[in-house]
Amino acid sequence: MKKNVSRTLVLAALLSLGVSLGGCRNKLEGGESTSTTQADSKTAATEKTAAAASAKPAEEKPSLPAPKDVAAPPANAERSESGLAWVVLKPGSGSDKPNPDDKVTVHYTGWTADGAMFDSSEVRGRPTTFSLSRVIAGWTEGVALMTKGERRRFWIPAKLAYGEKPMRPGMPSGQLTFDVELLDIAAAPVAPKDVAAPPATAKKTASGLAYVELSPGKPGGKKPTAESKVTVHYSGWTKDGKMFDSSVTRGSPATFGLNGVIKGWTEGLQLMTEGAKYRFWIPGVLAYGEKPARPGMPAGQLTFDVELISIQ
Repeated sequence: MKKNVSRTLVLAALLSLGVSLGGCRNKLEGGESTSTTQADSKTAATEKTAAAASAKPAEEKPSLPAPKDVAAPPANAERSESGLAWVVLKPGSGSDKPNPDDKVTVHYTGWTADGAMFDSSEVRGRPTTFSLSRVIAGWTEGVALMTKGERRRFWIPAKLAYGEKPMRPGMPSGQLTFDVELLDIAAAPVAPKDVAAPPATAKKTASGLAYVELSPGKPGGKKPTAESKVTVHYSGWTKDGKMFDSSVTRGSPATFGLNGVIKGWTEGLQLMTEGAKYRFWIPGVLAYGEKPARPGMPAGQLTFDVELISIQ
C-alpha cells in the first residue's frame, strides 16, 4: 500500500545522482561512489526496518490530510517551462534564494495524486537538510525559487520526480504534490577566482600538480605518507567553476586512505601538515582523465580546496 512507502524518499534519492568523494576515493578502488553506497545502505536499512515491522501487528501511521487540490494544480498556480507548478502558501523574508549547490533545511510533506501521504518531515517532527543539487529535479528547480521562511505547494510531474514507473523499489510514481517550507539556506563554497588555472605564484611538481598554501598547518605538524589514512574537508570544481563535490556542503568531513584516491590527491596531501589548507590544480592525467571511463566523473583539470584535519 502507498502508506507503506518508505520514509525519507527525498533523501533516499538525494545522493543517487551526485558525484562525491566516490570521486576521489572509490573511483580508484573500482567500486561504487560513496554517495551511491550510502544511499543504498540507507535503502537496505529501510527495507530491513520495513520487514521487521511487517512481522509486528500493523499500526496506523500518522498522516497529514492531503490538500483539496492534490490531484492537479489550480487555475491560479504558476508554471515553469519544465511543467513544474506551484502556489505560494506563505511568503518568505528577504531576497536570498538558494543556488543548486547550496545546502537547505526544509520541512515538507508529500502526497501522490490520489491523496496518499508517502513522506513527511513534519510528521517525523524534525526538518531535513540536503544539498539542493542532489534531490529530484522538481525539488532542485522549485526550492531554488523560494526565500527563507517561505512555504509553497508544488505539483511535480513524473518526469521531474521518480517517473511513471520508478526504477527504484518503493519510490512513488506519477505526479507528486509537496508542501515545502524553506527554513534555512547554507551557501555552498564559492569557486575561487583562479579556478581555471594556477596563478604565477603557485608551486608545481614534476608530475604537473600545482598548489598554493591557503593557511599553514600546526607548528611541527606531521605529514601523511602514501599509506596514511586522513580526514579532510574539501570542495572540488571543474575549470569552468562548477562545483561537483564538497564535504563542506554535506557538513561532514571525509576519511579515506591516501593509497585509494586519485593520483593528484595521493601526491598533494603528502605535501601538507595537519591543520593546513591547500588549493590544488590537478591535471586530468592525475584525476579522472579528459574522457573519464566512469560515467559521472568530472573531466579534465580539477581544482580542489583541501583542509587536512587529521592523520590516523
